[in-house]
Amino acid sequence: MTSLLLKAGLGLIAGVAFTSCSMQSETYVHGKKVEKGMPHPPNPTLVHKGQQMSRKDKHGLPTYKVTEKVRHVRTTAYSHMEKEVGCHGLKSAAGCSLKYTGTVRSAAADWSVYPMGTKFKIKGLPYIYEVNDYGSALVGTNTVDLFKPNLSKMYKWGTRQVELTVVEWGSFEKSRQILKGRTRYSHCRKMYESIVRKMDSGQLAHLSKTSKVTM
Repeated sequence: MTSLLLKAGLGLIAGVAFTSCSMQSETYVHGKKVEKGMPHPPNPTLVHKGQQMSRKDKHGLPTYKVTEKVRHVRTTAYSHMEKEVGCHGLKSAAGCSLKYTGTVRSAAADWSVYPMGTKFKIKGLPYIYEVNDYGSALVGTNTVDLFKPNLSKMYKWGTRQVELTVVEWGSFEKSRQILKGRTRYSHCRKMYESIVRKMDSGQLAHLSKTSKVTM
């Protein structure tokens, strides 16, 4: 009996210790629990600032000036495994291989918002994301679509609002040149025309491929 009580007592202690360790290993940011491997929630101040901005896309997320590199954005995920019409397998719209490594990963966006070659980080994640793809559903929005190597990872990401920081701007000029030859497609034509308007207005004149943000 004593032995049984001793074992039960030790089991209870171990259970409490395990629960305590589990609770300590949980991560909370801005009062919200963060799932392992997932991004941290955006800074509430950044979100509030975005809510006060007058220009928003159809998803209600703010449209930022190119001088604003820290942003509250909507993200989705896609995979070549979806095998959608027009999908080029593991090739991006820029003609390079889609990336998914421990350091660099591919992303798709409206190239008139995030031009080809733009690099950014997502708060709470260690990767550099590089825009080398686009999609018709992204045109006219500020959404960023993150490449995933399989459907499981794609569905797990789903749709998430994150804090994004532009590390390095891509090239609007190179994006324009590529899209110019694809204007027979309406979504490419819209991006092309939007880039031309921005370039003609002079608002992109101060940007360069080497303008970086110190992380």
